[in-house]
Order: sequence, then structure tokens, then C-alpha cells
Amino acid sequence: MKVVTTLLKEHPFFTGLADKDLAFLSGCTSNSHYKEGEYLARENTPANHFFLIRSGRVAVETFVPNYGPLCLMTLHGGDIFGWSWLYPPYLSAFDARALTSVRSLKLGGQCLRDKCEKEPRLGFELMKRFTKVATERLQAARIQLLDLYGPHPSQGIPRYDP
Repeated sequence: MKVVTTLLKEHPFFTGLADKDLAFLSGCTSNSHYKEGEYLARENTPANHFFLIRSGRVAVETFVPNYGPLCLMTLHGGDIFGWSWLYPPYLSAFDARALTSVRSLKLGGQCLRDKCEKEPRLGFELMKRFTKVATERLQAARIQLLDLYGPHPSQGIPRYDP
């Protein structure tokens, strides 16, 4: 059985992070398993964890009144979920539901905040990594919106001719 530090090192989110930093973060980490249909997080509930998805598929959803849950994206092994633990009021912005059996590493939010306060260099490094993921997801959302609301290819793109 692999130790948590090794599992952290194998996840793409922590690629290139120093072994001493991984060992430092391992104290916040537990190995977790979710069965199909179980929730990793629920919208508007305390965001106490950050998840490194090791295997399986996770639906990131939001509830739409008179419609039900709406899947915004699907995460897979190698992805991360949850950064609401970073800022008050520490509430999950979305639901995260296992679509298949999911194995993940679950890192405690309070523990991570405490460690980042003690090691600002590590905190800054983690912030850069979270920001990269957030930017990639915003770009993906933009592309989805362009596809959804953009002109149909047969209509062409409207032009401005003065």
C-alpha cells in the first residue's frame, strides 16, 4: 500500500513540488473512496476539504429551480475539486457527485490554511496552482458559452461594417 506522500507526488496538481512540501502537506491528507451516487461536496454547505481525484468520474453540478441538478463539468482522475476552503465564508459553490466509483485524496481546508500561514512560500505556490486551474476552467466555460450562444455555423459571424 502506498503512503500518502507518494500518492500526493503522483497527482498532476503537485507535479514538481518538493518532497519536503509534500511531506508537510501529507499531514492534512486522507485517502478516500466514494461510491457511485455519493457526494464529495454539497452546494452551500461548509467547504472543509480540497479533493485530488485519483480515479473515477465526478459531476460538478448546480441546482436549477424547476429543473433540478445541472451538470457543469465532469472531472476525471488527475483533476482537482474544491477551492472554497480558501476564502470565507468557506461554503461549497457546487455539488460534486461521484458518477462512478471515485478514489481521491481529501485535504483538510483548515489544516491547509494553517500550513500555508506557517509556510507562505508554499501557500504562494499552491495559490499559483489553483489560479492556473481556475483560469483553465474559466476558458473552458467561455468556449462552452460561445458554442451555446454563438451564431450557428451556417449563419456566419456577424460583422460590423461602418
